[in-house]
Amino acid sequence: MSTFKIKKGDTVKVIAGKDKDKEGKVISVDRKNNKVLVEGINMVTKHEKPSAANQNGGIVRKEAPIDASNVMYVHKGKATRIGFKIENGKKVRFAKSTGDVVD
Repeated sequence: MSTFKIKKGDTVKVIAGKDKDKEGKVISVDRKNNKVLVEGINMVTKHEKPSAANQNGGIVRKEAPIDASNVMYVHKGKATRIGFKIENGKKVRFAKSTGDVVD
């Protein structure tokens, strides 16, 4: 598979689904299944048993993974596509809308 354009810590905007137009920070990336976990997006209720971490258990709201194709990188407040280019002998990501290097 080609290189992943979204990384952990990026701010992304949801472009499809029930949370369309919401923004959040990427918590984790699952490259194998092409999924991303975004802070505050795709919230689900989950019943958890009592454990050392959660003494009482009960119903917990948490984020569920969302397909990476349904999110876009946010650069300077606007959603943009990401491309790759070689700069000073190093592969870098850049915003296609402005041409600015992202990282």
